[in-house]
Amino acid sequence: MKPIARSIRTRQLGGYVCHSCTRNLRRSRRGYATTSQPSTLEIYDVVCVGGGPAGLSLLAALRANPITSPLKVALIESQSLDPTRKFSLPSTQYSNRCSSLTPKSVGFLQDIGAWEHVKRERVCGYKGMRVWDGVSGASIDFSPEIGGAATEGGVVAYMNENLNLTRALLGRLDELGGVEVLEGEKVTGIGFGNDTSTADLSSWPVVKTSGGRELAARLLVGADGGNSPVRTFAGIDSRGWDYGRVGVVATLQMEGEGWGCEEGKIAYQRFLPTGPVACLPLPGKFCTLVWSTTPDLAAKLKALSAEDFVSMVNAAFRLSVTDLKYLHDLPSGQEEEVSWRENHTPFEREHVPMKVVGVQEGSIASFPLKLRHADSYIGQRVALVGDAAHTVHPLAGQGLNQGQGDVESLANTIAYSVEHGMDIGVRMNLERYESERYAQNNMLMGVVDKLHKLYATENQLVVGVRSLGLRAVNSLDSVKGFFMRQASGRGEKFL
Repeated sequence: MKPIARSIRTRQLGGYVCHSCTRNLRRSRRGYATTSQPSTLEIYDVVCVGGGPAGLSLLAALRANPITSPLKVALIESQSLDPTRKFSLPSTQYSNRCSSLTPKSVGFLQDIGAWEHVKRERVCGYKGMRVWDGVSGASIDFSPEIGGAATEGGVVAYMNENLNLTRALLGRLDELGGVEVLEGEKVTGIGFGNDTSTADLSSWPVVKTSGGRELAARLLVGADGGNSPVRTFAGIDSRGWDYGRVGVVATLQMEGEGWGCEEGKIAYQRFLPTGPVACLPLPGKFCTLVWSTTPDLAAKLKALSAEDFVSMVNAAFRLSVTDLKYLHDLPSGQEEEVSWRENHTPFEREHVPMKVVGVQEGSIASFPLKLRHADSYIGQRVALVGDAAHTVHPLAGQGLNQGQGDVESLANTIAYSVEHGMDIGVRMNLERYESERYAQNNMLMGVVDKLHKLYATENQLVVGVRSLGLRAVNSLDSVKGFFMRQASGRGEKFL
């Protein structure tokens, strides 16, 4: 089969776009439109804007599949990718931006040949989770024996640094070859092509870069984050709200390798009225912290000394909500105060994470939490993936996995079109991708949002009802198994 990009020399490819539709699209896209010069136009089958995990995974998937490998593809990334390619830290240091990869996401990365490029010694699979209510103490415990959710070896999920993943994806792309990479070039405008002597490109998106290049795309993919220029060009609205919360992250050193050691580490999450706090295992004696709280409390945490910060993290998993409120109001001295209170607070050691004994210098950071969902994932010759399509609260650790699910579905949709001789950019042929992903993502985002709101209160009636429900679920292995299969990405579809 001839590569789609080459066929423009012999026939017209504007196909399946009526002139009225094109006019409407142009009106909606005026905010991000430019004109293009045919003499400098470069023509591609797929142009992807954004060199994060979603964009790199998509291009790797297209190049790894014999059906789609002949496509002419390009990547536009505003930042230099060299720091990512050279990412390397000693075994005693870890990046503070980590993600929990489900077995399904790992399976996809294995299928496209990227997982073997991941530095596995920096990845930690964990085999259980403990989640509990910080007000009532009601808890739910997940283990690999429940519901058949885990992979072989009992792993529920894998903690991995985002930079470790993107470095691996770049390595796989370098291995595959055939991708035109425009790094360090910003998108300065997106418009439409013009009629040429060989083809009508008037319905094709044309991306203009700061390097003076113009790329016409049969399919333009937006993997360019929450403020996506591609989404703006397509005239697709993104709706949602800010939570008024901040995620504080840090790399922590523990007193030991975790309960169960390397063979069976556990992830912990406690729901506090200000937001959930999670301790997620990394290799050896390290873990990553994700603490969702108010902007004021986040600022206080970041201003503490390393010793007081460590003490506050330990307190977050061990002390009462009343104690935490008092400790937050102290300008300093949390270390001594927490130590005294811990000695007078009963708790079972293995029901909480091992004690934190240190925080990696420079690893404490924060970011705002929000929910956003695009009205559609597709337009005429446009598709959105990852954060360009949706942003979710991190309490379920599903943001990156949602993006990988998008990429897998879109890559399969493109392959289906190529295999059946269809135009990969026509909206009608992209509907398969949207129908697979939109409802599924929307349902998951709704569940996560409701969980956040349910636990962000100290109302005694609400606390009583949610605690009763949590205890009921904890007593039913079949229900816990369902939730674990959903969290691991191997469950039944919601709809």
